[in-house]
Amino acid sequence: LKITTKYRIDDNSEEVDQEVEKALADALTGKFGESSFDVEKSQKVGPTFARDIEISAIWSIVVGLLAIFFYIIARFRKWQYGLGALLALIHDVLFVIGLFSLLWKVLPINLEVDQAFIAAILTVVGYSINDTVVVFDRIRESLNLHTKSPLKSTINDALNKTVSRTMITSVTTLLVILILFIFGGETIRGFSFALLIGVLVGTYSSLFIATPVVVDLDKSGR
Repeated sequence: LKITTKYRIDDNSEEVDQEVEKALADALTGKFGESSFDVEKSQKVGPTFARDIEISAIWSIVVGLLAIFFYIIARFRKWQYGLGALLALIHDVLFVIGLFSLLWKVLPINLEVDQAFIAAILTVVGYSINDTVVVFDRIRESLNLHTKSPLKSTINDALNKTVSRTMITSVTTLLVILILFIFGGETIRGFSFALLIGVLVGTYSSLFIATPVVVDLDKSGR
C-alpha cells in the first residue's frame, strides 16, 4: 500500500499521526473490506532516531570506502591505485543515484530508494571494484614484464590487452540483467535497471577513470 500526506516528513504534530492512521485504515478497508484488520500497535520513527540512522549510514560508507582504499594499497603497493579505485567507485555510485533522481516519475518503472535499490548499489560497487582490480592486475603484470618501457605506454598496452576480456564479461552480464529487466516483473524492475546502469558505468570507470588517475598521480615514471 502506498500512502501520501500533505505534511512534511519531519512534521511531528498529532495531526500527522491521525491522518496517517486514517489513510492507512481507508486503504486497508478499500482493499480487504471493513473490519478485516485490527491495529495492535503503532510506532513512529522520530527525528532523533532517524538522525542516528543517518549518522550510522554515513560512518558505514566512510569505513567501507577506507577499507577498500587500504586494501588496494596493500595489494598494489601504491596509494595512487587506491585513490583511483576509490574515485571510480564514488563516480559509479553518484552516477546511478543521479540518474535515478533525474528519471524519477519520468520512466514508468519503480525508481524509489528502497532496500532493492541499496542492494543494487552494493552490487554495482562489488562489480566495479572487481573489474578495477582485474585491470590493475594486468597493469602490474605488464609493468613487471617491461621494466624499461615508459609508464604511459606500458599501461596503454595493458589496457588494450584487457579491453576484450572486460567487454566480454560486461556484455554477458548485461544480457542476463536485461533479461531480468524485461521478464523479471514490476517489483524488481527498478533493481535491474540500477544494475544495468551500474554495470555499464562500472565497466568504463575502471578503464577511463581509475587507470588515468593512476597515470596522472604516479610521477615516478614506473
